[in-house]
Amino acid sequence: MNIKIREHDVRDLESYARIPIAFEVSSVLDVAENLAAARSFLLTERRLATPYLKDYDAIPGNSPTDWPRRFDMSQWRMFIAEIQGQQFGGAIVAWRTAELTILEGRDDLAVLWDLRVIPAARGQGVGAALFQTAENWAKGCGYRQLRIETQNINVSASRFYEQQGCELISVKPKMYPELPNEIQMIWQRDFEGSRPQALRWLRASHANPDTD
Repeated sequence: MNIKIREHDVRDLESYARIPIAFEVSSVLDVAENLAAARSFLLTERRLATPYLKDYDAIPGNSPTDWPRRFDMSQWRMFIAEIQGQQFGGAIVAWRTAELTILEGRDDLAVLWDLRVIPAARGQGVGAALFQTAENWAKGCGYRQLRIETQNINVSASRFYEQQGCELISVKPKMYPELPNEIQMIWQRDFEGSRPQALRWLRASHANPDTD
């Protein structure tokens, strides 16, 4: 698959929003911290009795077209993945944005704010190509680390970011008052060569309808 990545005008959010981000949630991650080692976690995948569709863009104020009203995007970059001239995915990198607490006010840290691939092309290397582009861009700008926020309901994203060499550095329940069953997970790609802590993954064999 010949994937071409190009930088695109970050103000063209209507075009970017046409790339679907929704996915089916058929399992979630139960996360336990290993107290014997710093930043070491045990992830247990638990199947749901009733899968459902998760669409981040459908959350009020969360669509790409809403971002300019919430954030100063002057320090953001957009990258688009194309195959034979068609838009198949996109990624947005942000830095030096006061409204993004994940950046901690640091000048040496960037965040992969968004990464999305059309459903038909998922698992075919488009996401990896976009991630590599975002990483190379951040490295080239002198940033030390790239962070990503996801949730325990996005199992495929967690596996993806681990495969890209990211380390799970923070797990926080109850970070989303409107979504009390979701757990915030922060991943980090360190460009200075530190080795990520190995994660332990367990796969549950059945759903627990009482906790879905």
